[in-house]
Amino acid sequence: MVEIKENIILKSSLNCSILIDLSYKTNKTKKPIVAFAHGFKGFKDWGHFPLIMQQFVQEDFAFLKFNFSHNGGTLENPIDFPDLEAFGNNNLSKEVKDLNTVIDAIFEQAIFPDEEVDKNNIYVVGHSRGGGISLLTTQINKKIKKIATWAAVCDFEQRLPTNLEQWKNDGVIYIENARTKQQMPMYYQFVEDLLANKHLLSIKNAVKKITIPQLIIHGANDTTVLVDEAHQLKLWNPNSKMYLIEGAEHTFGGKHPFDSENLPKHTLELLQITMDFFKNKNQ
Repeated sequence: MVEIKENIILKSSLNCSILIDLSYKTNKTKKPIVAFAHGFKGFKDWGHFPLIMQQFVQEDFAFLKFNFSHNGGTLENPIDFPDLEAFGNNNLSKEVKDLNTVIDAIFEQAIFPDEEVDKNNIYVVGHSRGGGISLLTTQINKKIKKIATWAAVCDFEQRLPTNLEQWKNDGVIYIENARTKQQMPMYYQFVEDLLANKHLLSIKNAVKKITIPQLIIHGANDTTVLVDEAHQLKLWNPNSKMYLIEGAEHTFGGKHPFDSENLPKHTLELLQITMDFFKNKNQ
């Protein structure tokens, strides 16, 4: 039997709400726990993420996915972006703190039954920006025992736009959501946080210090985060494992809404590589 719990409220270190979903088989075996971090303009229920959770659970992992506290969702509507003010006030330090809170909660709180999980084997998967956040979090949370990134960014500062002076003067820039057509604000505090915490928010620094098993997966046809960034991550940690999925783009065939009950072939390949890595089959 599979247990699914949705929209559990967890309080962040900033006393904001982090919504989490979790699922596991109720078979009283000690399962490793996978925590999944979504990317920029993402959310835990985006596209095929619920099906990805099911796939991990079928392979006897306990799985947790969550919304970052300032991703733009609300308790009432965790899908899409009803709270653009929160979205605009999000920053990288907040996301690292959120993921750290989630990992600590897995270990310290009874969000999973003790008889169903092995809290000494907590693994993290991050997609895109969530991959970068996951890599940073390994610096501060030693409860993470393995890390896998999917289409991860390798440098946050290089992704800033060139018109920083204009952004600073205006206090805000707007990014259109191609799907919802919302004009999504990003306040200049995002830049201030990144520049004030350069060392702590350097993915390069974090990856060079990684001693746990690290997996890097990237779509060979990714035009959102170029495959060069995967090669850079590999260069910083030669002990990591890197796989390129031929023909795959940034979401590995996923889209929102996702109306199929079957995962795309590139996602299936992605999951097979990731689960084999977590099961020590390709290390």
